[in-house]
Amino acid sequence: MGELHHFTYGLITPIFAYAMSFLGSLLGLVSTARARAATDTRRRAWLLVLAAWAIGGTGIWVMHFMAMIGFSVSGSPLRYDVPITVASFFIAVITVGLGLFIVGLGKPSIWKVLIGGPITGVSVAFMHYTGMAAMRINGSFDYKSNLYLASYAIAVVAATVALWFTIVVRGIPATIAAAAVMGVAVCGMHYTGMAAMHVNLTTDNLTTVPGVDVNWFLAPIVLFVLVVVIALASAVMAVPSEREQAEAAAVRDKIAAGDALRTATAGPVFGGGSAAGPTNPGTGQAFSARAANGIADARRQRGR
Repeated sequence: MGELHHFTYGLITPIFAYAMSFLGSLLGLVSTARARAATDTRRRAWLLVLAAWAIGGTGIWVMHFMAMIGFSVSGSPLRYDVPITVASFFIAVITVGLGLFIVGLGKPSIWKVLIGGPITGVSVAFMHYTGMAAMRINGSFDYKSNLYLASYAIAVVAATVALWFTIVVRGIPATIAAAAVMGVAVCGMHYTGMAAMHVNLTTDNLTTVPGVDVNWFLAPIVLFVLVVVIALASAVMAVPSEREQAEAAAVRDKIAAGDALRTATAGPVFGGGSAAGPTNPGTGQAFSARAANGIADARRQRGR
């Protein structure tokens, strides 16, 4: 039996793994918040796709392989099968997207969360073990059943809580706190699954193991994270938030009220109306004053 090392480089890999999970969760929650504010179904759909890319791709898959950089097996080289590794990425993104679309399209409800959460959680844990199945050594891996099942349970709870966050979280402080909790849950699922593993080496002699070293994924991971950050930043800037939409609606309501007042107080078109004078400033001036007040109110609300 070979000895497993989960922290070959010390705490640097779990710290970076948590940072990736936190970043992906934060970007995903921001994107889902903008999706809630979107009134167009098509815009909401592509924002949810970006959220799945952030949470599934960065928050889960990138986190997994950042943590795996610190994993090694004494007595055997460790390599990764590229096609299976790529498949694990698509599993993460697609399954998280499935859960987000179940919850995010249509009217949100607790029943959608309770349906989408377990589906997403089981799929995320399956992604983790697919990534583990991509590993190649001089031997084979086995898993302790109790910790193996515990990792699935953590994944289901984490996914359910994450989907719940996507429909209830409001404001920057709450979003950051929710992303921090999601990062802890995802990392907890990963390291629980890793703790369930033990290895059986077939020989004491080092032989050639097919596949690529985990460091081969570093450049694609960095590029992927940069693309996700830029894409989501662009999406967030392009779509107004719920607060911005509320402020714009308040301004429109003030202007509409001014239009209605001007129409109601305007004189007859052909004679009979009183002329504007010192005691009757005219409806145009009244409307201008009310529109200015409406804009000032909106600015005061934005500055709060």
